[in-house]
Amino acid sequence: MASPIYLDHHATTPCDAAVAAAMQPYFVEEFGNAASRTHAWGWRAAEAVERARAQVAALVGADPREVVFTSGATEANNLALFGGARAARRARPGVTRVVTCATEHRAVLDPAAALEREGFSVVRLGVDGEGRLDPERLRAALAEPALLVSVMHANNEVGTIQPIEALAREAAAAGASFHSDAAQSPASLATDLTQLGVDFLSLSAHKLYGPKGVGALVVRRAAQAKLEPILHGGGHERGLRSGTLPVALCVGFGAAAELARARREADARRLAALRDRLLAGLESELPGLVLNGSREHRLAGNLNVSFLGAEGEALLAALPELGLSTGSACTSAKREPSHVLRALGAGEARALSALRFGIGRGNTEAEIDRAAELVVAAVRKLRALSPVWDELQRSARRAART
Repeated sequence: MASPIYLDHHATTPCDAAVAAAMQPYFVEEFGNAASRTHAWGWRAAEAVERARAQVAALVGADPREVVFTSGATEANNLALFGGARAARRARPGVTRVVTCATEHRAVLDPAAALEREGFSVVRLGVDGEGRLDPERLRAALAEPALLVSVMHANNEVGTIQPIEALAREAAAAGASFHSDAAQSPASLATDLTQLGVDFLSLSAHKLYGPKGVGALVVRRAAQAKLEPILHGGGHERGLRSGTLPVALCVGFGAAAELARARREADARRLAALRDRLLAGLESELPGLVLNGSREHRLAGNLNVSFLGAEGEALLAALPELGLSTGSACTSAKREPSHVLRALGAGEARALSALRFGIGRGNTEAEIDRAAELVVAAVRKLRALSPVWDELQRSARRAART
């Protein structure tokens, strides 16, 4: 059997060898606590953390003092939503609205639901058929005062890139803070804090070839007063996130950020070419294929496709040689239509027949061609047994005759 092909880089990326090498000393030899200020072990740990902070800041055009290390993007999102909404409500008594988007990751949607239980009013805006939020729709929603807007930079399922600059301008004009979950972005997409105009930006190391268990919330200096901590117990990270920092993981995050910054443009061109090659290979062999998301405004390594007449879960079972998913890794245990695809207007048949291909640095043209061959064969086999596909074919023939 040929080596398996990993195509699920939106779920996680392999830790780069250079990143692992940078971390190694901080697990054993350099074991100090970065908060220990009375001896050399602590000083060296603090220096390593600050070097990593500067590397992460440089990746997104921020000042190092704006980087708050967290355990990952989920914690960063929770800090932005809970900390941002609560602080804003204290500053603006009587205003309770929080605005987000129907296609957000559960790490935003679930905190938003929890905010509702605290008495906040949450508005979840719809998107167009490509998954984009129209700034005019946000402007209309902000006609009534709001505290905070949260819209993902690039979607983790369909790869759609949102017009964050325009959306952030609308929020600023209405006096609302703006947060963006950018976990999927920096490895292949220019992600500049100032250019985007956001107040809070969530990042994750393991989405850009770094370690799991560390991320950051980047907080613009002008917005730090608009955020209150959700963890208490020591006042670490300038009082915004208490807890002993995992020095080795921070070092790994910094190393991965530096690599991503150096490679981003070249990686983006290469991944986009592989993505287009895969799509062309599938479209040339399979009718009834639906591209989910935007062709133009899309992450370089993302391809999300529905294979009508072939259920996604059955395709995964028929493709053990491929590392794929039907959507977010955080909801893969639930067999239900993707909330993202439903928000795009997909019916159940289209939503349940979707596969997500996440192409990464290590993938080759040969792997992409092999993956296309395997998927085409599996789809044809399943469609031959599918009454849904038979009915779709009959409907197409009837439509052609009329």
